[in-house]
Amino acid sequence: MDSVNLGSTGIKVSPIGIGLSEIGQVKLNVSEVASILNTALDGGINFLDTAACYGGSEELIGKTVSHRRDEFTLATKCGHTNCLCGTIGEKCTHQSIKLQSPDWSGQTISDSIERSLKRLQTDYLDLVQLHSCDIKTLEHGDVIDALIKAKESGKTRFIGYSGDNDNALWAVQSGQFDTLQTSFNIVDQNARNKLLPEAESRNMGVIVKRPIANGVWARAQVPTRGFPTTYAEEYFDRAKAIASLGPLAEVDDPIKLAMGFTFAHPEVDTAIIGTTNPKHILSNISMMDEGLSISDENLDTLIKRFNALGENWNQLT
Repeated sequence: MDSVNLGSTGIKVSPIGIGLSEIGQVKLNVSEVASILNTALDGGINFLDTAACYGGSEELIGKTVSHRRDEFTLATKCGHTNCLCGTIGEKCTHQSIKLQSPDWSGQTISDSIERSLKRLQTDYLDLVQLHSCDIKTLEHGDVIDALIKAKESGKTRFIGYSGDNDNALWAVQSGQFDTLQTSFNIVDQNARNKLLPEAESRNMGVIVKRPIANGVWARAQVPTRGFPTTYAEEYFDRAKAIASLGPLAEVDDPIKLAMGFTFAHPEVDTAIIGTTNPKHILSNISMMDEGLSISDENLDTLIKRFNALGENWNQLT
């Protein structure tokens, strides 16, 4: 795959990255994770996105591909102390270095970054992102100051915000972040109205999460991912509503349609897709290598239908 600029960071990234929430929440052994990540790296994917709260994700990355550290851009997230593995605090086996400070404090940010460096077995991070905090937290400034200090000390090369709606817009307009990660896909289009153009106008790197909308398009039932998600059913319902307005022009592959929609928007630098199946990774790489496109007719139809139906369809966090 050809690489693209991640905003003004100077980092060259593959247009698709791999989201690594699943590997920390689905029960996989180290060899299975090694297969997933090495398949991605060998196929030209060089953007890995994880978070401190994604179960054992950071530790598994460190155990399996830290020896290939110079081959990929490594992004993580921080801010809150609860783990998404389903347990909290002392009961969580993934909290190998306990965080004693409360959520969304500068100390928690600093401690989380130190823990991520150890888990990921690296001397530096390419990108550390605040993980969906609200405007009140951003305005307080403590967490942003902690990120800036981490950047100044070389623990991370760049800092970003991961989130949606008004919180993300505040972060973009603050001018303090190098990148934005936000939800954008066929059934979650609100970012194209203001958020993506605002980020592009500041030459921020734009990372899209959920670019294929959990694979809901043209599905008869909600796709399962091996662990609960808060957005799958909502995405599924939106897809049914959009599809109920009539068939699209010829579509060979729903996933290719979804990816084509996302990449039809030039503000997008890279889009992260999560999976635990190496075959899915190879399929996504093949689609990118062949060249993604969406017909003008389908693009226009999908946008018009979302505009007609989605008055109350905010970005899902």
